[in-house]
Amino acid sequence: MGFELDNILINQILFHMENQEEVFVLDARKNQIVNSANIDNDDKNYIALPVWTPKDGYRLMEKFTVKLNNPVVREELTDALNKNKGVFRAFRDVLEQYPEIEKMWLKYKEQKIKTRIINWYNALREEWGLEPIGFEPEDTSSLVLEDFIFKEKEDFNIAAENANGELIGQIIARLEGAILYIDTLEVNPEYRGMGLGKTLLAKLLEKADKLKFDVSIDVPKDTDFFSRSLLLENFKPAMQRFIRKNQTMSVSF
Repeated sequence: MGFELDNILINQILFHMENQEEVFVLDARKNQIVNSANIDNDDKNYIALPVWTPKDGYRLMEKFTVKLNNPVVREELTDALNKNKGVFRAFRDVLEQYPEIEKMWLKYKEQKIKTRIINWYNALREEWGLEPIGFEPEDTSSLVLEDFIFKEKEDFNIAAENANGELIGQIIARLEGAILYIDTLEVNPEYRGMGLGKTLLAKLLEKADKLKFDVSIDVPKDTDFFSRSLLLENFKPAMQRFIRKNQTMSVSF
């Protein structure tokens, strides 16, 4: 006994796994999903689908929230998960306010459930004495960035806009001699954690390389995550900045 797992069947299994009202099984002879209420339970050609419970769904939401780099949305999703009732509805309500992050969630969820399906299928193949199949998860970051528009406003000013044409991030640099100094690299809080900052930087560096300019940027403390991104772009630390706070104490009379 055996069956071929193609993308069509994967999507059908994925859809029926989340149905908490009815129980479905796979008819291995026809590669079709059928309701378990309409089958002969002794027929071994009917195979139980991978188990997916509300608890699995909740854990997946938790993992997505913890990994989310956007602090604004992460806090709102955490509040939704901590509710006593209506957690799933509250989670969806938050994501509906942030379409780009909602898209990230849907792809993340799809890939995680697909991984569960592949593992289930490979366990069956092991029973049948067959080699397991491979599975390469998709990169979801590029799918999100496709929704944004990057525009060169001036010589060294590149802006990021959403689908409505609203400014959501920008990088601004000034040229002094042969060095390009980055004065501004910012992304609106609700759009952070999607790779926009890295993309803006990469676009500016591409232009700097063509013009053969060195590039300098000051990085505030407590931004180790961004420092690592700079190192990946071949930036090297060149100086340390020390600041002495005003020591004058105000005296009240």
